[in-house]
Amino acid sequence: MSGVVVTGLAVAAPNGLGAANYWKAVLAGTLGIDRVSRYDVSAYPSRFAGEILDFDVAAHVPSRLIPQTDPVTKLAVAVADWAIADAGIELSALDSDTLGVTTSNASGGFDFTQREVQKLWTLGPDHVSAYQCFAWFYAVNTGQISIRNDLRGAGGSIVADQAGGLDAIGHARRLIRRGQRVSVAGGLEAPLNPYAFVAQIAHGRLSRAAAPDRAYLPFDAEAAGYVPGEGGALLILEDADSAAERGAPQIYGGIAGYGSSFDPHPDSGRGPTLERAVRAALADAGLEPGEVDVVFADAAGLPGLDAAEAETLAAVFGPHGVPVTAPKSTVGRLIAGGPPLDVATALLALRDQVIPPTVGTRAPAPGYELDLVLGAPRSAPLRTALVLARGFGGFNSALVLRR
Repeated sequence: MSGVVVTGLAVAAPNGLGAANYWKAVLAGTLGIDRVSRYDVSAYPSRFAGEILDFDVAAHVPSRLIPQTDPVTKLAVAVADWAIADAGIELSALDSDTLGVTTSNASGGFDFTQREVQKLWTLGPDHVSAYQCFAWFYAVNTGQISIRNDLRGAGGSIVADQAGGLDAIGHARRLIRRGQRVSVAGGLEAPLNPYAFVAQIAHGRLSRAAAPDRAYLPFDAEAAGYVPGEGGALLILEDADSAAERGAPQIYGGIAGYGSSFDPHPDSGRGPTLERAVRAALADAGLEPGEVDVVFADAAGLPGLDAAEAETLAAVFGPHGVPVTAPKSTVGRLIAGGPPLDVATALLALRDQVIPPTVGTRAPAPGYELDLVLGAPRSAPLRTALVLARGFGGFNSALVLRR
């Protein structure tokens, strides 16, 4: 395999820490969504989320970083360590100027910020932590990962809501094709403290369901919003020749194609442009629609957005033309962490030749011409997977993976 390949991956999700635990949970349909447990949500109209409850910070994060960083950065530092270990790569033996990191995050350090703003309001500015100057920032995950691992090559941080998680991987691929040797790429989020949760409730897209197993139902007739979650995934991307030269212990797959688009204003009279992103990614990969074996859907969980995605898939692949799945139904939408988690899931699916199911959804809503994988995993010969993501405000991204 030539081009850019994935040699390591790591996951932190509400239903599993580490790729092996998460993958087992997804195949079993284990739900990581439940009532928010960290504070009283009885007065909130939305009460469910995908919380990570089994992450031992002290066991995975250097003690000096604990008071300096938000929960999302603690997760990012640990997940990066796990991904590097999974790739079996000795970074210190390589030229640090050829090593980079590109992450995506759309909510920043909400938890840290809420705490420091409360100090400012109640105690005064002298009580605000000096670390607030960077702990809140979208780019802090990239910075802390690069400092910890001496990654001095090109990188960055991308903010495009949900779609940014794919954009980060697409950007890292671009850097490797321009000469970088290794890149840590993906996204993490932790937007579940009261400040972050209320901010999401305000835009009106969160589910107000009464039970966790009926709260997030992508493509279902009863779909009425999504459930937020925390976590995500990081990948180790490498030049294929470089990976072969060092004897990488595994290659999960290749990043074959990437495309993006931006929707026009809703009042413009023009429609959404997800199809353009899909076709751009396929063209970049040199593939025809019929060569795609499975689609990991964006799966907004809202009737209008689900209908638009179903229409796009039918237009590109034909009615019921390709198996479609949304395993994020077990964890919620993780904003910029969700698409990298979908990419990791797709790579594991390619490895094991099985499509994980969409949990909770009973059947596609009338008019959705989808071959939606429901109920149980589906064994299938898988060579190529397409991962889709859409972000609030009109961002669309698509990524093609090859076994």
